[in-house]
Amino acid sequence: MTVDALSCARGGRRVVEGLSFSIRAGDAVALRGPNGIGKTTVLRCIAGLQPVEAGQIALPDDAIAYAGHLDGLKATLTVSENLSFWASVFGGGKMSDALKVFDLKDLEDRPVNQLSAGQKRRLGLARLIVSGRPLWVLDEPTVSLDSAAVTRFADILKTHCAHGGAVLAATHLDMGFVMREIDLSAYRAQSQTQMRRSDEAFL
Repeated sequence: MTVDALSCARGGRRVVEGLSFSIRAGDAVALRGPNGIGKTTVLRCIAGLQPVEAGQIALPDDAIAYAGHLDGLKATLTVSENLSFWASVFGGGKMSDALKVFDLKDLEDRPVNQLSAGQKRRLGLARLIVSGRPLWVLDEPTVSLDSAAVTRFADILKTHCAHGGAVLAATHLDMGFVMREIDLSAYRAQSQTQMRRSDEAFL
């Protein structure tokens, strides 16, 4: 994936401009910066959930699996039923692999509304495995995870990259392995001119 001179807006105002970088197979990249700098906005633009104001994003079709603040789960369905749904949407990896990797095997028949916040987060992230997509775009993925689960997730990311995948994550945490860092503070928009409001419908 290549990002060239990207500018993004939130709430009708440009927050990031002139952002350029590339990600290749095996790369792990962390977006850094204070709250409100535009990390989520940039990730949503890259994932195609929000239009860009300027610049270009070049990536292959069906390359991205996105995990944002919401877990994307149906509360009345079981763990396995939720994963089965996402596997059918993506047509990618094996559900059994996702259950094993995210330590959900013993919970596969449990309805999501009976899971803890951390268990729900693990299940939401397990969608990455069944997606079969090479580039994982993650927005604060470790929220609600305990320290052991964070360590396990870091190992999952390392394995994904070691097998030719790539990771782009907005996170304040040290994930326990080397990630190339991009500080969005250097790309804070200088102009506060009101932009078109097309992004509003996607928020």
